[in-house]
Amino acid sequence: MTGTENLKRILDQICRDKGIDRSLLIDAIEEAVRSAVRKKYGSRRDIEVQFNEELGEIEVFQYRTVVEEVFDEETEISLEEARQLDPEVELEDDLGEKLDNIADLGRIAAQSAKQVIIHRMRDAEREVIYDLFRDREGTIVNGIVQRFERGNMIVNLGRTDAVLPREGQIPKRSFKQGDRIRAYLKEVRQDTRDAQLILDRTSNEFLIKLFEMEVPEIAEGIVQIKGASREPGFRAKIAVVSIESDVDPVGACVGLKGSRVQNVVQELQGERIDIVPWSPDPAKYVYNALAPADVSMVIVDEENKSLLVVVPDDQLSLAIGRQGQNVRLASRLLGWRIDVKSESRYANLEDRGYQSLLAVEGMDENLADRFFAAGITSAAALAQAETGKLAEIGRIEPEQAETMKELAATVEVPMSEAEALFAPPDGQDEQGGAAEIEAGSGESPEINGAGTGESAEMTGPGGDESAGQETAADAGESAGAPDEDDRESGAGDDGA
Repeated sequence: MTGTENLKRILDQICRDKGIDRSLLIDAIEEAVRSAVRKKYGSRRDIEVQFNEELGEIEVFQYRTVVEEVFDEETEISLEEARQLDPEVELEDDLGEKLDNIADLGRIAAQSAKQVIIHRMRDAEREVIYDLFRDREGTIVNGIVQRFERGNMIVNLGRTDAVLPREGQIPKRSFKQGDRIRAYLKEVRQDTRDAQLILDRTSNEFLIKLFEMEVPEIAEGIVQIKGASREPGFRAKIAVVSIESDVDPVGACVGLKGSRVQNVVQELQGERIDIVPWSPDPAKYVYNALAPADVSMVIVDEENKSLLVVVPDDQLSLAIGRQGQNVRLASRLLGWRIDVKSESRYANLEDRGYQSLLAVEGMDENLADRFFAAGITSAAALAQAETGKLAEIGRIEPEQAETMKELAATVEVPMSEAEALFAPPDGQDEQGGAAEIEAGSGESPEINGAGTGESAEMTGPGGDESAGQETAADAGESAGAPDEDDRESGAGDDGA
């Protein structure tokens, strides 16, 4: 095989294997040879390199100016020497001379040429990979685990390798070399010396795309995923809605005997998935999102995008979830702040005496609950209690108990608990309409200052009539008014 045939064969094979355009590869070789020639003969020479397709070889020409007297051999040639190459040449002409034996350029020049070719080929290959995958960004790709580098997983996608960073891997779930893996193609980079393709398995988008692949109704647009939130490897929630009344969105995602959702769970290696119906009403939405916990009442503060959710005492731990997981995922799903209270604590928060306890600096709800349950039902009672008794009830140090007594004495409280709950403030009308608002929102600065309850805060800024009724109704129930009890139940059902 001749050298010409060998060079052509190499070019064709590289173009096939790497998918690189032949002209780009030829440009890289020409640049490499140009760099090598200048390394050997000097950087000031006017060198032109071109690939002769007909002969299948690289040709190198050196151009010099014809002069009478040569002062610089790299850029000038004498008229006498020039006419030996071209009899018709004249002074000041640029004469091109083909250089022979360019294969013998020396080790340093050859190494330089090699580096230029490798660099240009990498650039060309990056461009090919970018063009190949840029339209697949935001989709799920399949690959094989190749190796691990400093915690990052290298995944072979066929034409190239992609990187699944440590933070994009589901914790406590392991893959080994040779395993097949599916991942979300998060980013396709064009100009980078690092990895071009970045994968992810922990994002909400990965969960959504898996459901799109498993549920035909989602792919067809009949069922829409309105939101998703995940704690990768542990639990996730997705909210779905159907645009057709005869299609159950939750049932479509679950599949026959749970087959569809189980396929997603298996891909996520056991991650628990809650599928909840979406609703434009935030109260109804949070009711669905906190399932399987029952919700007694929801108070909406649209201005601050926050929700106060009241649940039965025995449902509190279920609503909150392990380490707050259930309510945290629900909050991310809605994009609203959610404060979950038990019915008993919500009733306490509506009590003026309890509010005065929370107004004491350093008091939190848990400590206030212990004092309130023990009969210390206001800041005034706290200020008069024995220090030893307070330390014992609150499980605090005597010094802290004494400090709380001193601070409690500075808190202004009503003369009696009954007056605090039922007597309208000064300047209010006899109908008590403003008193109802006061019961729901008048003490919000004190509660916010204590960093605890949201019951007052939810009704005050929101300004909607239903929220005010719920708060006032609940306060009425704590005082034992039967007609208020009916109203609170109705408001709770509507809100939830």
